[in-house]
Amino acid sequence: MPAGIVKQIWLKWLLALAFWTLIGLAFASQLYLAQSKIGYPVTWKFAVGGALADWYVFALLSLPAFWLARLFHLERANWPRGLVIHLAASAVFSLLWVALRVGLEQLHLWSDAPPVSIGEMFVASLVKTFYFNALLYWVFVSVRHAFDYYRKFQERAFRATELERRLTEAKLQALQMQLNPHFLFNTLHAISALMHKDVEAADRMIAQLSDLLRYALESTDAHEVPLAQELDFLRRYLEIEQTRFGERLTVRLDIAPDTLAARVPNLVLQPLVENAIRHGIEPHARPGRIELSARTEDGRLLLRVSDNGGGLVDKQIPDEGVGLANTRARLQQLYGAAHRLEFIHPVGASGLIVSVTIPLRTRTPNNGEDSSR
Repeated sequence: MPAGIVKQIWLKWLLALAFWTLIGLAFASQLYLAQSKIGYPVTWKFAVGGALADWYVFALLSLPAFWLARLFHLERANWPRGLVIHLAASAVFSLLWVALRVGLEQLHLWSDAPPVSIGEMFVASLVKTFYFNALLYWVFVSVRHAFDYYRKFQERAFRATELERRLTEAKLQALQMQLNPHFLFNTLHAISALMHKDVEAADRMIAQLSDLLRYALESTDAHEVPLAQELDFLRRYLEIEQTRFGERLTVRLDIAPDTLAARVPNLVLQPLVENAIRHGIEPHARPGRIELSARTEDGRLLLRVSDNGGGLVDKQIPDEGVGLANTRARLQQLYGAAHRLEFIHPVGASGLIVSVTIPLRTRTPNNGEDSSR
């Protein structure tokens, strides 16, 4: 048996011994003071010896009592049977306590004085302590039941938490798997359109798409990645879009250095930029501009993607496609009420700003640890 387990076993037994000793000393103090108060004082040695003998016997008999309480639970299905068994066991428990306690007293009297009749001592002790002993047996049963119910409650809570975690993981994986094909189909459609206009550009897009997909597959298991890694993926995506749009598309990045290590949802920026290109740049013949910014604010990370397109029509929130719908769902799964996804119409300018605010984290939470700064 490993030394650590042996040490734990010894520690448990020492704590149990200390517990029963403290109870014995408490009753010894009560006996000593009560006898002094009524004018029949006893020595401290007598009080401690008698009380410890009483409670050490209870400690010994608590072991079979706990075992019976675990074996015969008073549950709905079989409570009559369990009740009968425990009623009988409580009587046996009381009789055993009296027998053991009288035996110890006989050994003590044998060394100090002529022994008193065992039968007389047994009857006297039985009459005096039977109901208290039986009651104490039910205390042991109740303690064991309470401990078992608490353990089952903890197990159910743990299983519920684990099930919720796995469900969240499954939902996030499903959403991410749905997002990747959506981006792939859009890019393949763009390549097919270029094949009839610019074969070299289409060939470059195929090579860029191959690199991008390889990069995406390598990180598909991660739900959160450093912002620097997310920006690396976004640059690969923008290379494809700039091949497609040429000089029509200009991209500007304004990334605060202290945000590069912040954790963000994997592939969170690509659908936002894709949405800006699709609705803000693609429908117009004029040059388009995409701006991406990242900064920290009051312990939170603020990401913004803006374009100079037509903006919101009548200030109505646009219908969300697969990319934005997935992004909103993933943000909800990861951060709950701690996130915000907003569409902002810039004052005095055209275009649209999509703002994402999430808790500022520098590492992925592990075993429930808080990773916020």
